[in-house]
Amino acid sequence: MRFLSTKRHSRAAKPVLLLLALVLVGCVYAFVSPSASGRADTNASTQVARGKEIFQQNCSSCHGLNGEGTTQGPSLAGVGAAAVDFQMGTGRMPMARPEAQAPSKKTKLTNEETASVGAYVASLAPGPKVPSPQSLNTSNLKAEELARGAELFKTNCSACHNIEGRGGALPEGAYAPSLMKTSNKHIYEAMRTGPQQMPVFSKSVITDQDAREIIGYLQTTHSEPNNGGFALGGIGPVTEGLFGWIIGIGGLVLVAGWLARKGARAK
Repeated sequence: MRFLSTKRHSRAAKPVLLLLALVLVGCVYAFVSPSASGRADTNASTQVARGKEIFQQNCSSCHGLNGEGTTQGPSLAGVGAAAVDFQMGTGRMPMARPEAQAPSKKTKLTNEETASVGAYVASLAPGPKVPSPQSLNTSNLKAEELARGAELFKTNCSACHNIEGRGGALPEGAYAPSLMKTSNKHIYEAMRTGPQQMPVFSKSVITDQDAREIIGYLQTTHSEPNNGGFALGGIGPVTEGLFGWIIGIGGLVLVAGWLARKGARAK
């Protein structure tokens, strides 16, 4: 009987011991292995620290050691990662020298370095984020949405950028750059952050859907072939027609006058 009792206890103890072993392993793993959120926080902190280092090396002389701004450059609190991605991603920053407007040029920093600086600047105060490629996809826009994008661009942007986004001159040596080769991401970021003389278009003024439609219109316009003729920057049929009348008819009048004088002298 004692043998049977011992055997029963032995059989009952095995599952209990197994369960205890599993609990113990789980506890050890929980303490030893960092959680996914913990790893993400660590990576984010590392990126911000790296971004601050790059910022102080390349940007602090104008914007201050902590992005507070100086007489040479504005505060960056609240501009967000989108402003950094636009300015550095297009080579406008860091500036080589003070100018009326920072021109687009070859980028100095890598994409990873730019993202790190963006993370640091975003940590100073909330601001616009870098958009995802999916949020700017225009391939599924319908014809009426593209037409609405054209109207939005005409109303809000064409006065400076020209109806086709080819750019134009502004007062005091500034200019609205051409959008012909500007990426969707940088067009969106410019809307949200207002670089240089450009106003900021918040989501209450131009929604994300509005922005997609504007970008879709520009893509469609820039992809259309030039069927010949002197486009005059695509400034519109009325202006182009007026140009034709002034130059064409004016030229004919001058030629007619010259022939008349020549005929009068011959007599």
